[in-house]
Amino acid sequence: MPARSIASLSLSFGLVSIPVKLYTATESSSDVRFHMLAPDGSRVKQQYVSEKTGAVVERSSMNKGYEFEKDRFVVFTSDELKALEDGASHVVEIMAFIPEKAVDPVYYDKAYYIAPDKRGGKPYSLLQQALAESGRCALAKWAAKGKTRIVQVRPEADGLVFQQLLYADEVRPLKELNIEHVQVSDAELKLALQIIEQGAEDNYDPTAYEDEEKKRILAAIDEKIEGKQVVTNEPAEASTGSGQVIDLMDALRASLKGTAKVKTTAAPAPKRRSAEPMTDIPVAPKTRKPATRAAKTPVEAPAKVRARK
Repeated sequence: MPARSIASLSLSFGLVSIPVKLYTATESSSDVRFHMLAPDGSRVKQQYVSEKTGAVVERSSMNKGYEFEKDRFVVFTSDELKALEDGASHVVEIMAFIPEKAVDPVYYDKAYYIAPDKRGGKPYSLLQQALAESGRCALAKWAAKGKTRIVQVRPEADGLVFQQLLYADEVRPLKELNIEHVQVSDAELKLALQIIEQGAEDNYDPTAYEDEEKKRILAAIDEKIEGKQVVTNEPAEASTGSGQVIDLMDALRASLKGTAKVKTTAAPAPKRRSAEPMTDIPVAPKTRKPATRAAKTPVEAPAKVRARK
């Protein structure tokens, strides 16, 4: 089924106005969805209940309140909140052109695609090629759903990506974690760089990886439909206990050789003078499996689940 646009916009590029259509770039419906059921198998529904009286409150009679002190609220009606919202606009105004890599991906929010609308093919292609040639992306303002957003318009081989960005106060600074920066030796760094080079690839291929959990869930659904007993996968045991440490140089050499065995000793590790490089690090138990490579041939969803889509 062809993609369906969710909005018609006008992208302002200098004195040029480019009519475009907006499309979602991600597909949340690909997740396996479950419904909440009562013991008798019927669906359940949510209800809002007053904390004071215990009576059910209908959504139509609710107001929104901001708690400025403990249990004290200022109340806003729906009309009052609507009056405070930014009015939706079909015009997306480009404010600046910056280097494409200047935006830290941590600020990336929801991604969209934009495609040219009627009579927008030539100016759309002009903007796409100019951005690609310059190595820059566009920063623009977009008012939608009661809020003005900053978006990045960046070129790809097949078109333009319309990337919604987070504001500065929506992203926690990494420095808040006060991460300790420990000195490493030249030998340790050299081995680490060799390991990186050994596993280096030129590009990220998203089709090389697959959602293993989703595959297990779909397979279990088919087994349930067929009346079979579902077998629970036991989590793999951690290779080292929480009380062990691994010699860092031995671990690096073993990683470079592709072997799994490294020398371990009982914790706690012996104290070292601050002038000496640290070569022992504690290893916590593994909590989740790394992403696995997909087979070269595409894996299809179980037949019965596909049939219901």
